[in-house]
This record gives sequence, structure tokens and C-alpha cells, in this order.
Amino acid sequence: MGLGRPDDAGVYRLSDDIAIVQTVDYFTPIVDDPKTFGRIAAANALSDVWAMGARPVCALNIVCFPDDAMPIETLHAILAGGMDALREANVALVGGHSVSAPELKYGLAVTGTVHPDAYLTNVGARVGDVLVLTKPLGTGVISTGVKGDMAEAAWVEAATRSMSELNLAAGELMLEHGPHACTDVTGFGLVGHAVEMVACSEVGLRIHADRVPILPGASDLAGMGLLPAGLYHNRDYYACHFRAEDGVSQQAVDLLHDPQTSGGLMVALPPEAGEAFASQVRSQGGTAVAVGEFVREHPGMVSVVP
Repeated sequence: MGLGRPDDAGVYRLSDDIAIVQTVDYFTPIVDDPKTFGRIAAANALSDVWAMGARPVCALNIVCFPDDAMPIETLHAILAGGMDALREANVALVGGHSVSAPELKYGLAVTGTVHPDAYLTNVGARVGDVLVLTKPLGTGVISTGVKGDMAEAAWVEAATRSMSELNLAAGELMLEHGPHACTDVTGFGLVGHAVEMVACSEVGLRIHADRVPILPGASDLAGMGLLPAGLYHNRDYYACHFRAEDGVSQQAVDLLHDPQTSGGLMVALPPEAGEAFASQVRSQGGTAVAVGEFVREHPGMVSVVP
């Protein structure tokens, strides 16, 4: 599988029994603490491999660093944060590359392995499947609130904790329940990634706004109009594939389009497996909620109901 579809990673068959899954992701700082930034960036990059139903095995650091404007200790802390995430995921760091650049960026190129017949894509959901989300939404709005000095400390702490959490447990546990499709929620927001799951297919998706987990404070900030630029872009770009029924608040619509950093997995599972998977993730201290179902009506569309 290559560039012909908008999936989370590339898959390349090496033999009848093994394929490699490859992805790369890096970005500018999302938090002030350099070590936390490194961990979040690593968690974000690793998620693409878990979203493909694969196991990440090794990674390469990618660094753009303004060495004339920041102390080298900042870079050490960023790399230490990334290494913490890799150790937790049992992934080997095998090298990397750095360049001197005016803007700080950090991330990883990650390689995973999977059986060539067992990898997941973001399409394949069937009518009747439930959609399980494994992290709350709102990191983009919270980050915008921080820039405007409007976010409470507890809100920032909750968002940082969510972004720092690995999708390791969810990625492994879902494989026990026969998933039909999976993706992770990142810059295109929940709606954008959901559209990828139903576009050019024979299914639509109905999301229940009252079931979607939201980070503390995100609804408050959205209600104040503290929305990131990417949210407006997502809302405009996916408008022809999205509709909100009467009774759905504007805050709910906004948060469904909120661009996420290191968001959760969205997994399409048979109805009998959805709650079992969600319960398993919750029993290990994670977040997992069945937020919608795939339907025969309005194929290729994402609808949200109260």
C-alpha cells in the first residue's frame, strides 16, 4: 500500500510473513517544557503505526534546532522526552538526523512490523460497526487558550497528560476484538479523519455529540471563540461531507473539527466487540468511548446528532 489513499502509514511486504509499516511525523513545540514536548512528539509519531494494527520496533530522530538561539540543554531535554516514550513502547532508537534551522521542530520516523494479511487501514468499516474513540478532544482549543492566557492550569495539565499518553494499550487491545478499520485523530480533527473512514464507501457515520469525551475547559474556551486557525480550515474543507442535526451546539461542532496533537485512536469494531474493547481500555486507566455507529444512510457522510 502506497500513496494512492490517505492512510496513516505506508506498508511494504518483505515476505509472505512480514511487512514493514513506515511513517514520519514532526512539528513545532506544543508545550513549554522541552522534555514534555519530546514525549508528545514521539507519542504522536508512534500512533500512526498502532493505527495500522502494527507493532512499532525502531525509530529515527528528526530535529531542526536553532543552535544560535537556544542552549544545547534544551535539545538534550527534548530527546530525553522522546526516549522516555520509546522505552515505554519498547521501541529501539537506531539513529537520526539534525539540522541547524531558525525554527525548532522535533519528531520521529518510525518503522513497525505486521503480517501482510493483518494490517488495518482507515477504510473497511461495515454497517452496524461502532466507532470507539480512545482520547478526549480539545487539545487544539486548549493550546489556543494558552496563547491567549485564558486557559486554567488544570485544563492545561489535563491536555498535556492526554497528549503525553501513548496509544500503546489501545493499539494492542483492539487487535483482540476484530477491528475492521482504524485511524488516529490528529490535525484534521475527528470529523476529518472520520470522513477518511467513510469517503468513497457504502457507509455513513453517525456521531452522538453527547458521548464524545471532551477535555476539561475545552468547551468553555470554544464558547469564548478561542479557536485555532486549523479548526476553521477543517470546518470549511470537510463541510460537504458533514452535517449537524438540530440541537447540536456550535461548541460541539467546533470541537469535532478541532485539530488534535497526539490524539486517540478511532476504531471501527463489530457492535458486540466495541464495548468490550472500551471496557478493557478503561480498566487499564485509559479513555475509550463508543461515540457513534456506521450506518447505511448517507454513504460517505459524517452526521452528528445531539
